[in-house]
Amino acid sequence: MQLLSSRRVRAAAAGVVALSLLLTGCAPGDSFTYEPPAQVDGSLPDDTVSAMQDAVTHALTASGASGAIVGVWVPWSGTWVTGVGSQKPGGEGGELSTDMSFRIADVTRLMTCDVLYALADDGTVKLDAPVEEYVSGTAAMDDITLLDLCNGTSGIGSSEATAKNAWLNTPAREWAPLELASYGLGQARTAPHTTYRDSDAGYLLLGLALERASNLTAAELIAKYVATPLGLTSTSLPAPAAAAPSTGAVMNGHYLSAVEGGYNCAAPVDITTLSSSTGYTDSGVVSTIDDLGRYAQAEAAQALRDKDAKPARYGAPLPAYDGAPSWFQATGGGYLAGSMVGQQGWTPGYATAAYSDPATGFTVAVALNDSTAGATFAQFLAWELAAIASKAPAASGQTAPEFGLPFTAEQYDQAITDAAIPCVAPAE
Repeated sequence: MQLLSSRRVRAAAAGVVALSLLLTGCAPGDSFTYEPPAQVDGSLPDDTVSAMQDAVTHALTASGASGAIVGVWVPWSGTWVTGVGSQKPGGEGGELSTDMSFRIADVTRLMTCDVLYALADDGTVKLDAPVEEYVSGTAAMDDITLLDLCNGTSGIGSSEATAKNAWLNTPAREWAPLELASYGLGQARTAPHTTYRDSDAGYLLLGLALERASNLTAAELIAKYVATPLGLTSTSLPAPAAAAPSTGAVMNGHYLSAVEGGYNCAAPVDITTLSSSTGYTDSGVVSTIDDLGRYAQAEAAQALRDKDAKPARYGAPLPAYDGAPSWFQATGGGYLAGSMVGQQGWTPGYATAAYSDPATGFTVAVALNDSTAGATFAQFLAWELAAIASKAPAASGQTAPEFGLPFTAEQYDQAITDAAIPCVAPAE
């Protein structure tokens, strides 16, 4: 049976909003359908939930965050989707709820690469097209392709270290993508094509190139090729003007001021109102926990592409960093942690991580309301929760698959302890 093209699949799926992510073609004899494993409708066992609750509480204490929104979906056992903690320290500002929007940080990179592959499947761009074909003013990039930008193999640096203070001190500032990327472009480069290098500048350039190739804005591209076909009704790349993540319920974001010997954890600096141009197509998208979990599950299974589409998005991963464990690799805008596919990152006010196993649909998503330590605590917490939940027993009438992870909950509980932020009362 011949599969529909990606364009026809997306058009047919534009109105689908169910978690099942059913994508159906309409041409006679032609169809493309993605159905994740059936999800047990019920809560995870009490002991599993208790262990996860303790893990989140521990991560909040260690990170300086006052709250988190988490989601864990174990298809054979149940779910745990909840808000933990509050908007501000000491329970102030109200409790967090699962309908609140937040910034998803570097998970945006996966969506930007989704758009790249969609435009390539449609014939709008070629994956091996040189960046300079679409973006001028990028010196010495004649050998760098759009796919290099997605895969993190361009060799260019990141803008984060240079721009971070400006993001925190002038959150309403609107950045031009090329201006922001220039800080990463100005750094010494590593050899391209064969080594992964975490580069926010690469995803900024990729977004700019896709805009120019398609004559659509980045926000329109993500809506058309990601949010709409997957029914992500609370997911978008906002307009550049400084604003909260949404006009509805919002998890407020903050960071901690440095003081002698550590951080002032009792008085976080609110940075909920921010220009999305700070992150753009690297880390600018906003979402909710249900949308984030839905997206992570679909992304891991590559639901937006035809089953046999080439090249395989995650087919040739590279070590995530020099000396990384063999099970932690990077490509395609994301990371592979064992069998799970996902991403983690930070943007001013928030740290986020989301991972899913493509074979089983097992999914974990985490958002913390503090960005002081970057992505560290979101990543470690997501992996700790995954290790705990992966051992959840099968619900009545279900069978647990052969699924395991190459790390333990104890390993990342200790990693969170070791990375803990020192909270110090400021000198009077």
